[in-house]
Order: sequence, then structure tokens, then C-alpha cells
Amino acid sequence: MPIDIKPHAYDAQLSPELFEGVLSRRVIAFVIDFVLIAVPVVVATVIWALVYFGTTLGAPASATIGMRVMDLEMRTWYGAPAYFVLGAVHAVGFWFTVSFFTPFVLLVAFFNERRRLLHDILLGTVVINNARRAAMLRGAMPGASPYNGL
Repeated sequence: MPIDIKPHAYDAQLSPELFEGVLSRRVIAFVIDFVLIAVPVVVATVIWALVYFGTTLGAPASATIGMRVMDLEMRTWYGAPAYFVLGAVHAVGFWFTVSFFTPFVLLVAFFNERRRLLHDILLGTVVINNARRAAMLRGAMPGASPYNGL
């Protein structure tokens, strides 16, 4: 069975105008295509994150799935459960403060007794152990009374 090897259809020596500026224009074309692909993905990711945090923090447990696994919940500074808008804004506040002020902003938690982060302070929220974990810890503390209230 013979193999028919075909010659190149475009010869750079005979037709240099076909290849003039191609490399730089390919780079620009790649950037355009990348933006057209990345922008919808980023927008979808942001929307998903806002829905996720709003829905999970606005649920009766006032906690994301990760927070539920760790027996945590978010409350307002006056004790009310979180709600959808607060959950979504809380996520935006976290991303903004960490992006703008660098991750060092997380050190704020070490300098207040409620271990609140900067966005918690700005939004009036506090993250606490849930009632079940608090009761377990209360019972494990020497001299703790079950009537110290939560």
C-alpha cells in the first residue's frame, strides 16, 4: 500500500505575506478567546458562590456545609440567625477584605475575645459553636453549670 506524502500547501519562501505578523496576531486572538471563555465562568462562579453562601447561611442552621461539619453557626451580633442577603454580603465582605487588605486581615481574630474577623465586625456578625457543641463543651468544663445559658 503506497503512502502518498503531500507537500506543504503554503510555502513561506514563495508566499511570505501569508505568514507576516501571524504569531503576534495569534497571541492577541488567544487573549480574546481566553477572555470570552473566562468571563462567563467567573460570573457563573461568583453567582454560584453568592447563592451558596446566601442559601446555606440563610438556612435554619445558619451555617455553610463546612460550618455544619465543624458544629459552627453564624448569628447577628444581637443573636438572630443569619438570612440570605446577610450570607451573600458576608461572602462578598470576606473576599473584599482578604483581597484588599491581604490575608493578614485574618489576624484581627486574635485581638478580640469573640474571635471575629474584620468582615464579621463590619457586618455585625459572629460565628459561634452551635448549641449541641456548646452544651458538650459546657459539660466538659470543670465547675461549669448547665444553667449558665446559651
